[in-house]
Amino acid sequence: MNPKQDAVSKDYQFTRKEFLKFLLPSLFGVFIFLFPIIEDGSFNIPLGIITEFFIDALTSILPSVITIFMVFSTIVTIIAKLAKPKFIQQSEFLSSTFDVSIFWTIVRILGAVFAVMTFYQAGVNFVYSEVTGQVMFGLLTSLIMWFLVASYLMPYLINFGAMEFVGTLLRKVIKPLFTLPGRSAIDLLASWVGNVNVGVVITREQYQDGFYTGREAAAIATCFSTVSLPFCLVIAGVLGVDHMFPVFYLTIVIAGIVCAVIIPRIPPVSRIPDTYYKESNIQEDIPKDMSPLRWGTYQAVQRAKQAGNLQAQLKQGTEIFLGIVFVLLPQVMAIGTVALIIAEFTPFFQWISQPMVPLLQLLQLPEAQSAAPATIIGFIDMFLPAVLASGIEAEITRFFVGALSLIQIIYLTEMGTLLLISKIPIKLWHLLVIFIERTLISIPIIALIAHIIY
Repeated sequence: MNPKQDAVSKDYQFTRKEFLKFLLPSLFGVFIFLFPIIEDGSFNIPLGIITEFFIDALTSILPSVITIFMVFSTIVTIIAKLAKPKFIQQSEFLSSTFDVSIFWTIVRILGAVFAVMTFYQAGVNFVYSEVTGQVMFGLLTSLIMWFLVASYLMPYLINFGAMEFVGTLLRKVIKPLFTLPGRSAIDLLASWVGNVNVGVVITREQYQDGFYTGREAAAIATCFSTVSLPFCLVIAGVLGVDHMFPVFYLTIVIAGIVCAVIIPRIPPVSRIPDTYYKESNIQEDIPKDMSPLRWGTYQAVQRAKQAGNLQAQLKQGTEIFLGIVFVLLPQVMAIGTVALIIAEFTPFFQWISQPMVPLLQLLQLPEAQSAAPATIIGFIDMFLPAVLASGIEAEITRFFVGALSLIQIIYLTEMGTLLLISKIPIKLWHLLVIFIERTLISIPIIALIAHIIY
């Protein structure tokens, strides 16, 4: 044997026990987040099945729970802002969660007020109506359970080496295609297949742990955190195009991949600094005389060594969950309710969508005037375009609007707010520009496919 090769192999030895510490938890994490399950003709993943079980079991108490969380978060935020108690100031977790800017403090207060009004059906009607506050309550009761389950299971996907192993094998594909590191491969899959908000949280955690740069995290979150396949089927059903679902979903995949190739290469994503949130020693280059499989396994084993025991995983899961619900719930309630009030009770989106009418007419889509608002209102919430377009008679136009709304994916009621409150260096104007870019890139692709099949 070549002495140099022998030295390399000795440097990267690991025991059977160390290998199993990588393999078993990683297989469990991949199963929970990525394993496809088809039941009664619909697609799901184990994470979705577990979450839906808890939502069904706890549905009667969830409105009370989220109201309590929002009110508690707001009260502690006000105390942290005014009194600055030592126990909050001296805790990194508590200070980052509750000691926020004046703007976010006001937003949380609004969110708590809206939540109390909606829970008790009291106050101003347009705040707690069926198309505003109650819609947000429905979203948040689902969100809190998704985050509860995902927060405690996520460490098995990101802490035990699965991302390092798969990333090493796929680096030569991921890097040139999407300008992203190889280790993001499993994040991309989990973000694409699973719940959109869970995908954002996985990316956020990886960024805060120093595994992605700001640009990489922004690209992953805005290009791969798509809505889940079951929700795509729901949208297709609402729009009456579910009989075309295979082609409908294929259209989403094609346009989504094109967007994921282009968006990271153009502003604003391309201009977000390629710097890490914390010092990072990430090294993806494979040593000479080492196969990708061997190097990927070694990297994964080294990552698993740092994962800690079950207590460490539970502590991490608890911090992720509490950090999300105390921050996200009141802010999503505030921003989402205000956005829905504007969408439902003002002609704002009718006005700003007028430039879309000639574009849709140019693409020969029937009922362009009716479809135009649905092409931009998705920035507020991903379900609104389907609601607006459900009354359009032309099936080709309903197909177009549904596919477009599921590719745009930048919406403020959930995913957008989650990004804005994260440490990822992305601002509201970034999200708006990326939403417009995804819309303009996708429109001709979807229109072409729609005309081919219709």
